Amino acid sequence: MKNLVSGRILVLLVFLLTSARLGATHNRAGEITYVQISDLTYEITITTFTYTLSFADRPQLEVDWGDNSTSIAPRVEILLLPNFYKRNIYKIRHTYPGPGVYRIVVQDPNRNYGVLNIPNSVNVVFSISTILTVNPGMGFNSTPVLLNPPYDKAALGYVFIHNPAAFDPDGDSLSYKLTVCTRENGIPIENYTLPPATNFIRVDSITGDLIWNTPADTGTFNVAMEIQEWRNGVKIGVVVRDMQIEVFTTNNKPPVNGPLEDMCVEVGEVVEFLATATDENEDYINLLATSGIFTLAECPATFNIEDSVPGFTSALLRWIPCHEAVRNQPYDIIVKSEDLSTDLQLVDIDNMRIKVLGPSPVLITAIPEGKFIRLMWENYGTDAIAGFSIYRREGVSTFSPDSCTNGIPSSSGFVKVGYIAGSNTVSFTDTDNGEGLKFGTEYSYRIVAVYPNGTESKASNEIASTLVSGVPVIRNVSVTSTDVVNGSVYIAWRKPDRLDTIPANGPYEYLIFRADGTTGTNYQQIASIITSDLNDTVFVDNPINTRDRGYIYRIELYNNAPGNRFLIGEPGVASSMYLGISPGDRKARFVINRNVPWINTRYDFFRLNETTLAYDSVGSTNQLTFVDTGLENGKEYCYYIRSTGAYLRPDLPKNLINFSQTACIIPEDNEPPCPPVITVTSECDSLTNTVRWRIDDPECFEDVAGYKIYYRMTYEGTMELIETINDRNTFSYVHRPGEIVAGCYAVSAFDLIGNESGKTALCVDSCNFYEIPNVFTPNGDGINDILIAKTSGLVEKIDMRIFNRTGMLVFRTGEPKINWDGTYNGRIVSPGVYFYQCDVYERRISGVEMFHLTGFIHVITEKGAAVKPVEF
Repeated sequence: MKNLVSGRILVLLVFLLTSARLGATHNRAGEITYVQISDLTYEITITTFTYTLSFADRPQLEVDWGDNSTSIAPRVEILLLPNFYKRNIYKIRHTYPGPGVYRIVVQDPNRNYGVLNIPNSVNVVFSISTILTVNPGMGFNSTPVLLNPPYDKAALGYVFIHNPAAFDPDGDSLSYKLTVCTRENGIPIENYTLPPATNFIRVDSITGDLIWNTPADTGTFNVAMEIQEWRNGVKIGVVVRDMQIEVFTTNNKPPVNGPLEDMCVEVGEVVEFLATATDENEDYINLLATSGIFTLAECPATFNIEDSVPGFTSALLRWIPCHEAVRNQPYDIIVKSEDLSTDLQLVDIDNMRIKVLGPSPVLITAIPEGKFIRLMWENYGTDAIAGFSIYRREGVSTFSPDSCTNGIPSSSGFVKVGYIAGSNTVSFTDTDNGEGLKFGTEYSYRIVAVYPNGTESKASNEIASTLVSGVPVIRNVSVTSTDVVNGSVYIAWRKPDRLDTIPANGPYEYLIFRADGTTGTNYQQIASIITSDLNDTVFVDNPINTRDRGYIYRIELYNNAPGNRFLIGEPGVASSMYLGISPGDRKARFVINRNVPWINTRYDFFRLNETTLAYDSVGSTNQLTFVDTGLENGKEYCYYIRSTGAYLRPDLPKNLINFSQTACIIPEDNEPPCPPVITVTSECDSLTNTVRWRIDDPECFEDVAGYKIYYRMTYEGTMELIETINDRNTFSYVHRPGEIVAGCYAVSAFDLIGNESGKTALCVDSCNFYEIPNVFTPNGDGINDILIAKTSGLVEKIDMRIFNRTGMLVFRTGEPKINWDGTYNGRIVSPGVYFYQCDVYERRISGVEMFHLTGFIHVITEKGAAVKPVEF
C-alpha cells in the first residue's frame, strides 16, 4: 500500500511539473522595431507571437537596452489569430546616454514545444534582438516595418517562399541574410540547424525572399532572418526576425501567381497592373498585396479584387505616385495568393518593385554675364522639393538617362557645382565659387530637383554656353573717386577692329548700361556715344555712390547706318572691384567682389598712413580674401586695393590695372576666445564632480579673462550658468550637484570685453550604488536585526519582493532602505535562505532608469549568531 501511494504521488508530481513546464512554453516568433523620437530617445515596439493554449502569458517584458540598463515594457495590444496564435505588442521609450551602437535584447522563457531544429526547444529561452546606431550626424532613423507576420505554413515536397515585406519609412537600403535563432541574453542556440531541405534553404539578399526548396520533413521549424539597414553604404541597423514555419503532408497543391514586372514611373503617371493567381485544385483564392505604398500619408495605392472564381482570381493594383512618394529606393510590393483548401491552405508569394522618380526640370537658358553664367529654368510646380542641384562639365556630353535613372552619375562627366534652396527657385548664377569661369571653354549644364530626403529627380535637359569677351573688349572698370554721392568709375575698352568683315561700315553707336552690384541684372542705360571712327573708347560714370556698392557695366556696339542698324557681336560685360571690409580684434578682414572677363592674378592692399597721408602697401594676395593684422582697436584705418590681370587669349589686352573704392574700418574686439577643452570626473563617495579645462593655443589664451561653468542635470535639460571665474589661470571647478552626480557640463572662456566662446557639453552619469546585504540576524539582540540596503539619494523607489523556498511572497516594499525586520504576518520567519527580486528606480542623466537585481538572503535567528557575508 505504501508503494502504491508513493507511486501515485510520483505520477502526480511528474504531471504537475510537466504542466508547469508546458505552461511556461509559449513563444513562437517575434521581432523588435523602433522609431526615433529625438537625438537620443527611441520608442521600441516588441512584437511576439505566442501559443494561446499555453497557460503562460506576459503582460510585460524586460528590455535590455545594451547600455547596461533595463526597463519593463508594458503590453499595449493583444490580437487573437487562427491556429492558436496570439499577437502581443509591447511599447516603451528609452533615452541613450550618447552616440554608439547598441544591441537591444528581449528574452522570455520559453520557446514552444516540438520545434524540430532546436534541440529540446521546450526548455530553451526565446530571445530576439535589434541593433541600433545612435549617431545624430547621420540624421534620424527608424527601423523598417515588417508588414507580413512571422509565421507561415508549408507543404512537404513543395517549394515554400516567405517574405517579411519590409518597408523602410526613411527610404534606406535593405539587405537580408539567414542567421541563428538565439536563447537567453541573445546567445546563439547550440546545435541549432536550418530546417531540412531536399535542395536548399536560403534568403535572397536583395528581395528578402526566404526560399525553402523543398521541405524534407513535416513538423514545426524556426528560422531567424536579419533585415539589415544601410545608408550611404554604411550599415546603420539590424532587425532579427525569428519566425516559425509548420510543414504538413497534403494532397493539396499551392496556387501559382501570374508574372509580375518591375516598373519605373514618374510622379503623376498612372500605374495600373493586374495581378493574377491560379489554383490547379480549383480552390477559391485569396489574393493579397503588402507594401509601404498602401500606407503612405499622401497618394496611397489601392489593390482591389477584379475577378474571383474557383481556380482563378485577379486584382488591380492602381497608384498615381505623388512628389511625396519620391525616394532613392524602389518600393517592394509583395503579392501573396492563398488557396482556401479544406485540407491545408497553401500560399505562393512573389514580389515586384516600383521606383518613383521626380520629373526632369526644364532648363531654358544659360546666359554668360562677364565671367559668370546665369541659368534659368521653368518652375518645377510643387512645394514638395527642397531645392535644386546644379551640375556642370566642360564640353557637350553624350549622357542619355534611361527611364529608371535619377540624378546624374559621375560617369557622365558632370560635377556638382552648386545647390540652391527653394521649391520656387528658377535661376542660379555659376560663379565657380567666386573665382569666375574660363574663357574659351564650352560649359554644359544639367540640373536636378532635390527632395527633402536627399533624393534627386531625373536629370534636366542639357544646355551649353561659353563666356564671351564681348564687343567691345572691356579693359578697365576702375573706381577713381569714392563718395556716397559724387563718386566716379573710369570705364575703358579696346577699339574694335576687323568690322569690315561683317560687314559693319558705320556709323556706330555705343550703348552703356549699368546695374547695381557686381552680379546685378537690373541694367539701365546710362549713356550713348555715336561715333564714325570708333576712337571713343573711354567713359567716366559720375556722380554715383561708389562707397556703398559696386557696379556692373554692359557695353553694346551697334552698326548705326540708316536702314541697317544691328548689334555687333555679344556685349562686353565687366564690373568694378568692390572691397568688402569688416572689423576684427586688432585686425581688418577683406572680401573682394568682382565679375570681370579677364583673370586677376594679383591684389595689392594699401593702407592710409596718417603721418605722410600716403597709402602704404600692406600686403598682396591672389585670393579673394585678406586679413590685415597688428592694428589698434578703436582706431580708424582706410584701404583700397589694386588688381593686376590679363585676358588669357594672346590677342587680347594684358597688364590690366584697376582700383577699388576706398573703405574704412575701426577694429574692435568682437571675437571670442577659443573654447576650452574639458574633462569631468566623478567622486561617488563625496557626490562631487570635478570639471577641468585647458586652452592649448597660446595666442587664444592671451585673450582670456575668465571662464563660465554651465550645468544641466539631464540630456534634455537646459544649460544653466552655475559659476563665473574671473581668473584665467584657474583650470578646475568642483561641483556638488546634490544627491545625484549625473549631469552635463560645459565651460566657455570670455575676454575683457565680454565676448564668450562656444561651448561643448560633456556628460557624466550617476554612480550606480545600491547594495543589498546577503545575511542578517533578526534575533532581537539589537545587532543587525533589520535588513537595510546601502543606498543613496539617487534611488527614488524600489520594488523589493522576498520569497521563501516554496516561492511564497513573505515581504514586499517600495522603501529604498528596505527596513525588513524579518517578520511575516507579525512573526519572525524561519531561518534559512530566501530569494529576492528587486527593481531599483534610480535617477540618472536620462531620467529615472530601472535596473533589476536578484539574489539570496540568509536569515539567521539564533541568539548570538555572528554576522558575516555568505558566499553563494
